[in-house]
Amino acid sequence: MTTFFYSHPAFFEHQTGAGHPESPYRLTAIATVLKRPEFTALVHQEAPRAERETVQLIHTESHVRNVFDLIPAEDIAYLDPDTVLSPGSGEAALRAVGAVCAAVDAVFEGKADNAFCGVRPPGHHAMPEAAMGFCLFNNIAVGAAHARRNHGIQRVAIVDFDVHHGNGTQAAFEDNPEVLYASTHQHPWYPGTGNPRETGVGNIFNLGLPAGSGSKAFREAMTGTILPAVDRFKPELLLVSAGFDAHRDDPLASLELDEEDFGWITAELVKLADRHAQGRLVSTLEGGYSLQALGASVAAHLRALMAAG
Repeated sequence: MTTFFYSHPAFFEHQTGAGHPESPYRLTAIATVLKRPEFTALVHQEAPRAERETVQLIHTESHVRNVFDLIPAEDIAYLDPDTVLSPGSGEAALRAVGAVCAAVDAVFEGKADNAFCGVRPPGHHAMPEAAMGFCLFNNIAVGAAHARRNHGIQRVAIVDFDVHHGNGTQAAFEDNPEVLYASTHQHPWYPGTGNPRETGVGNIFNLGLPAGSGSKAFREAMTGTILPAVDRFKPELLLVSAGFDAHRDDPLASLELDEEDFGWITAELVKLADRHAQGRLVSTLEGGYSLQALGASVAAHLRALMAAG
């Protein structure tokens, strides 16, 4: 089984300021884990830079232009109280999108069986017309649009297990029956969306979990609703917004998962990709702000990807 891992030094140059949870140290924690002998077979790839026109498959031209116009020459600037720009943010954001698109190309071209994109900034809160929640561009949403445009497929499923609802991804596809979006998340919690009544055109599945929910509730939500919905949809590509901030040690939320839960759901998603999408699965990093928990969770995620087949 060939698993590609996409990263780039530019991701470390997206500076968010002292004390910001979405820091370059997150990728340092992942890089430390990847030095273990068990990950020797992981194939490292350099994340390419996406063209702005590719970003505009999801985002408005005015939003893309606004992000680049507001990048400061030095220090940092704020798009909102949580979302930061630094001199290196534009390059990082384009390569984060480029990583997901390149990973999609790799699985369709048979170069990789699956892939994980260790990128920042994350993406699933970015709306078509605005940045928010640490996110500049919606990496996973652009990847889905890129796959449909470039690889002749119709049905793409996106599964999001970040502790926060991916409001930007939902907004991008809630009127598109050919893209399924399914999310488990803490509810009510930031950003305030993700109510089960939000169903789009029958293609949106939201399972909000109350604070304190642990492995049992998470796995029941997945096996009772999310996984069957993806199975019925029969996606030709499975994309994963892999946020690890539902871990019990994460400082930004109050769910009680552990790394074994992330390994389990990854293995279950791999089975669905094998069944319907010739194994094609691409995941990308979203949240996860306890450095130790993030490293352990990514390791569990990658073990399941690399064991696929």
